[in-house]
Order: sequence, then structure tokens, then C-alpha cells
Amino acid sequence: MKSKDKETIKNLTVAELNVELRQAREKQFGLSFRHKMTPLGNPMELRLLRRKIALLQTLIGQKTRQTAQPVK
Repeated sequence: MKSKDKETIKNLTVAELNVELRQAREKQFGLSFRHKMTPLGNPMELRLLRRKIALLQTLIGQKTRQTAQPVK
């Protein structure tokens, strides 16, 4: 994932991150299902998608913890 893409993802709200996460998981399911039937032309796409999902989950966790903690 390009650093420009990461920066745009980091600026999203929690609700927008959840939408992105749901879309990424749906795409991952479709790709993995297709990959089991016939090999994908670019199997590295699965790895990139897994990493994007991990980044989204991390950012969602960080943002929810920031809002849950009282500001000192």
C-alpha cells in the first residue's frame, strides 16, 4: 500500500473505517474463494488485502481508545 493511501485512510472517521473494513473483508472473501477454484493471476493481491485489513483494524482500535479515554 502506498504511503499516500495510508495517509488518506488515517484521516477517515471510525464509521468510514468500518465501511472500508467491511468492503475489504468482502473482497478478501471473494478473492480467496476464486483463488481456491482457479489460481489468481496476482496472488500477492491477497497479501496486500490482508495487510490493509490489519491496518484498518489497528486504526479503528486506536481511534476508539482515543475517544474512550478522558482528555487530561
